[in-house]
Amino acid sequence: MKIAGLQKNSMIDYPGNISAVVFTQGCNMNCGYCHNRRLIGTSPDNQLLEQDSVIDFLKKRQGLLDGVVVSGGEPTLQQGLSEFLEIVKSMGFKTKLDTNGTNPECLRSLIKNRLLDYVAMDIKAPLCEYRKVCCSKVDTRKLIESINILKMNKVEYEFRTTFTPQLSDMDLADICRTVRGARRYVLQQYREVDLTDGRYTGRVEKRNILKSIINELAESVDILQFRGDFGFV
Repeated sequence: MKIAGLQKNSMIDYPGNISAVVFTQGCNMNCGYCHNRRLIGTSPDNQLLEQDSVIDFLKKRQGLLDGVVVSGGEPTLQQGLSEFLEIVKSMGFKTKLDTNGTNPECLRSLIKNRLLDYVAMDIKAPLCEYRKVCCSKVDTRKLIESINILKMNKVEYEFRTTFTPQLSDMDLADICRTVRGARRYVLQQYREVDLTDGRYTGRVEKRNILKSIINELAESVDILQFRGDFGFV
């Protein structure tokens, strides 16, 4: 598996757990607000980590960490993902996958083989707006399949949307119809990034959301959660 980064300790990436975060190289989307922009393609500047060294690190953290998050990039593009998760599970760690949902076949297999304890799937935009927001061609039928896989299985999951300047209140209403019946939907605050390297500029945009839209979201899912600072009007 191509590992391009390792965060050794995180209190926020796996809800309720202390985790390490493993970042994989490569993504099939090109979202302008991505803060891991260097992971989208390949570059001589991106030095990969040896998988064995990452596993050795995790062995030393047994009993200290609760879980391991595999993020990206898009992890389901990695041929060695299932084998890596098997090793992580064998060490007693909980596992969480961050995914854009474009590979339902991989997602279904990982869940079937009990390699995942938690899945966070990004819902980037209304399905009809995906190509514009993600700057890439997306088969939205696969997104719907991944959504349904999560809703029909027992694995813990969340759908999450970053409320970027490209999105409106009505877009959120459209998204909530797409994820209707979900256990958890998370709305994340947008933080501005430099379009060249994806680094945060430090600017954080507080968005106001119509209370009627919030009510529609709340009625559509079991749990509605906000990460960041929002205003309700």
